[in-house]
Amino acid sequence: MAVWKDMGRLTPAEARRVALAAQGFGGRQPAAVAVRHLRGAFERIGLLQMDSVNVLVRSHYLPIFSRLGHYEHDLLDRHAYRGKRRGLFEYWGHEASLLPLELQPLMRWRMARAERGEGLYKSLARFGRERQPYLKEVLAELRDRGPLGASELSMAGESRGAWWGWSDGKIAMEWLFWAGIVTTATRRNFERVYDLTERVLPPAIVETPTPSEGDAQRELMRLSAQAMGVATERDLRDYFRLDVADARARLAELVEAGELLPVTVSGWKHQAYLHREARLPGRVKAQALLSPFDSLVWERDRTERLFGFRYRLEFYTPQEKRQYGYYVLPFLLGDRLVARVDAKADRAAHTLRVHAAHAEAGQDHRKIAGPLAEELHRMARWLGLERVEAGADGDLAGPLRHALSARRDAPADSAA
Repeated sequence: MAVWKDMGRLTPAEARRVALAAQGFGGRQPAAVAVRHLRGAFERIGLLQMDSVNVLVRSHYLPIFSRLGHYEHDLLDRHAYRGKRRGLFEYWGHEASLLPLELQPLMRWRMARAERGEGLYKSLARFGRERQPYLKEVLAELRDRGPLGASELSMAGESRGAWWGWSDGKIAMEWLFWAGIVTTATRRNFERVYDLTERVLPPAIVETPTPSEGDAQRELMRLSAQAMGVATERDLRDYFRLDVADARARLAELVEAGELLPVTVSGWKHQAYLHREARLPGRVKAQALLSPFDSLVWERDRTERLFGFRYRLEFYTPQEKRQYGYYVLPFLLGDRLVARVDAKADRAAHTLRVHAAHAEAGQDHRKIAGPLAEELHRMARWLGLERVEAGADGDLAGPLRHALSARRDAPADSAA
């Protein structure tokens, strides 16, 4: 454990190790992942970002695998949606997110602002102002018939071109969701099924007193700092998407209280802040493929500062303009992001396909290929796939295919 009061400057390598330890990388993975391990992961990272892209696996499942190893998807589903015994809820934390139930009172200030039309997309805010009678009808039907998907409303209306083709019923449900009046009871094929918040969440959470805006935001900033270890003001406010003015006020309070320590990180342009309980391990033994929405890498500027790794999503880029592929996973080895792979789960063929593999500049391809092949096989087993096949695109493709072939040819006990 570092004595932080004696340190005002961190090297880039030290900042990386602090960040990785804070995010739960480098520890021993459990032999069998249980609910207590999920809770421990959420205590570290605070939330999971959700996304609809399913070319490999839904985004929110992957960060748990990256940190804890093989686990049953149903374990996370049950923890999120098992009625009054649930441990998580959905809300706008860092985009659409799964968060621990204990954080729900900390989000009520955001819900109250949304109900007033603040902090919403302009079209959604306008809908809330102009369609109050309709919103009351939707809420009454949900109260009488719920839980319901938006398409199950008798007054859902037709899907339209705007708002991703949403119907009036879907827009109404999302406004009520933002305002905290309804929440996600469960999901069917990733579609939200809504119900009244007081019928979904445990009574102990519903009855928890609502903290003031300042107290709630301060706690969210504190959780952000714990989850990142060392961060700039922008990093800290981005984690739970706080407004600039709110975040700066809460940051000043945490610094004054001695919970965050101003430090300089060599090469960083802006002031950094270190959580007073952050750990600085001597080394980090990590090996993981990361979701594009993993909290370690979701803020692209921070990813570049920490790892020298320029990372952009290419989902919506025309194929001919993509540099690395469609669904590209960074590969973490030790304390560096050393490669990236464009991966797809071909479930019909029971195969994890790697369309392209690229190494970062200066990395030894042979030292990367073996661990990457091992991690791809681990991922394939977790996804219920039987094999891994790599294409020819990318400068790491040849060494990776060789490493995968060597694993296939090895005796079963040595390839496990």
